[in-house]
Amino acid sequence: MMKMTGSRLTLYLLMTPLLLTLGLLILFPHLDMIGISLREQISYGEYRFTTDHYMEFFTEPLYWRTFLRTAVMSIMATAITLVIAFPIAWYIAKLARGRSRSLMFLACLIPFWVSELVRTYGWMILLRETGVVSNVLQWMGLVDGPVELLYNDVTVMMGLVYSSMLFMVVPLITTLDGLDDSLVEAAYDLGGNGFHALKEVIIPYAMPGIVSGCIVVFMLTLGNYLTPTLLGGKDSLWFTDQIFTQFITRFNWEQGSAFGVLLLVLSSLIVWLGLKLSGQSFRDTMGK
Repeated sequence: MMKMTGSRLTLYLLMTPLLLTLGLLILFPHLDMIGISLREQISYGEYRFTTDHYMEFFTEPLYWRTFLRTAVMSIMATAITLVIAFPIAWYIAKLARGRSRSLMFLACLIPFWVSELVRTYGWMILLRETGVVSNVLQWMGLVDGPVELLYNDVTVMMGLVYSSMLFMVVPLITTLDGLDDSLVEAAYDLGGNGFHALKEVIIPYAMPGIVSGCIVVFMLTLGNYLTPTLLGGKDSLWFTDQIFTQFITRFNWEQGSAFGVLLLVLSSLIVWLGLKLSGQSFRDTMGK
């Protein structure tokens, strides 16, 4: 009995920092944000309950169209990131050996040693009208004058994929590293080719890593603010910019809180739908 009590006490002590972090930094702020979104100030210090801030999202076309655009581009960025990251993860996990494997993984990791702001400004230096790419194109004679490569959807998409690549590569490497090579060899022995091995063996085995990577990348992309704003300019129409505008520019905390809650709810619904379509459970995906 004493040993069991001591084990429970140890477990509680170890769980305390995690529970405090979840409660103080995630749960309580979100509950407070929900409370702020459901009130309207009548006079100084007096508020009344209202759902008008949520109704404005659905009645104002700019808001729900911006969210729809943000969600679609985030899904596209997630898909592109997966297509690029999968062969990289496969090579690192199954083909690279020894020092080359460590160097390749380090090459994926090094860009994330600096902040997202610095990395985004690096893209701006490369792609602006007087930037490196524009000057190289002029020097090669491919264009007649300076070329502005910023402030368009292609540049925003490229920045989103670049900023989230590591979060797709790592879970894929972790999952593919456990794949028994004999399973792939068996697929070839049974008359299959590379496509059949990929479809019937590799992708089903890697599905938990694929889904977990997609969830992380999608949530990070959907909530990204710096990359769409800096690379897309003031007309990027990203939903997080709408939230920033309500909080900082208009000082409308009630409307900004409502937008924040809607972003959380709608993104969670999209993730839930993705789990259902892929046949994966959240516990199995995160546990992998």
